[in-house]
Amino acid sequence: MPSGAFTGGGRLAPRARSSQLLPNLQSGTGAKTNVIQAISNTAAVSPTTAFPSSASSSNTAVNSDDLVGLFECPVCFDYAIPPLLQCQSGHMVCQPCREKLSFCPTCRGPIGNIRNLAMEKVASTLSFPCRYSNHGCSVTMSHTLKLAHEENCELRPYSCPCPGAACRWTGNLSDVIPHLLGSHKSITTLQGEDIVFLATDISLPGAVDWVMMQSCFGQHFMLILEKQEKVDGSTFFYAVVQFVGNRKDAQNFAYRLELNAHGNRRRLTWEANPKSIHEGVYQALFSKDCLMFDSNIANLFAENGNLGINVTLTFNGHMSP
Repeated sequence: MPSGAFTGGGRLAPRARSSQLLPNLQSGTGAKTNVIQAISNTAAVSPTTAFPSSASSSNTAVNSDDLVGLFECPVCFDYAIPPLLQCQSGHMVCQPCREKLSFCPTCRGPIGNIRNLAMEKVASTLSFPCRYSNHGCSVTMSHTLKLAHEENCELRPYSCPCPGAACRWTGNLSDVIPHLLGSHKSITTLQGEDIVFLATDISLPGAVDWVMMQSCFGQHFMLILEKQEKVDGSTFFYAVVQFVGNRKDAQNFAYRLELNAHGNRRRLTWEANPKSIHEGVYQALFSKDCLMFDSNIANLFAENGNLGINVTLTFNGHMSP
């Protein structure tokens, strides 16, 4: 344990997984008539027609918006993008909603697997807004770039970063810490850039999470130790630090995790940049981008069933204004 380090116990979080709920089905109007009408409005001018006036240019822009509206999913109100599948009546839903449905939410007929190639060609000519446009994102893009942009959109709402809890809170970055302090009061917060994260009773059976907050450099970090039991009976521990902030600012910090055994020279160390909570803790765990060790290693460094992890944070950049 480093000299002058503070020590605190991690919170033992229950392992509960929330199931996805089927969205309420929304009624909608048929799409065929609207598609024909919208496409006819954008038909090419005849050879004898003069150059379009400013008024006709404005109409073209409005018609483009109308065309984009035809791709709106009647269930979640996001946009359906290729590949586009429809029911026998021509109604479409987005792929994520389609996977949860057994019938068409518009006509209540079979969901169907008919490919709509005509609408896919129309989609390739349009720019779609980000699904987080109501949160302030003004970016529009082709459907081929939409999913990648939304995955990394900084205006995407933040989810509760507390692992193992059935908390479904989402909100702005500025509301994350107030949420944690108000709804997860059992999480301990330690001050300073060099602390000891103490996970108690690591021999508890089953999947267990230990969580702690660390505050330094005017920022907050989440320290997470997760225990998983594999099908073959082996047990592994995963330790990671997450930054309560955006991805860009997370790169300005580095963390170091170290296990050390009292009375001998054993050391196990991991150094990395913290991931933003926007990416989620399980992305780091699944990609093995964290300190990982099995139960035999844990027992080498544990003392009286408790495991202390030295955590050191450094700041090496400039924060966003």
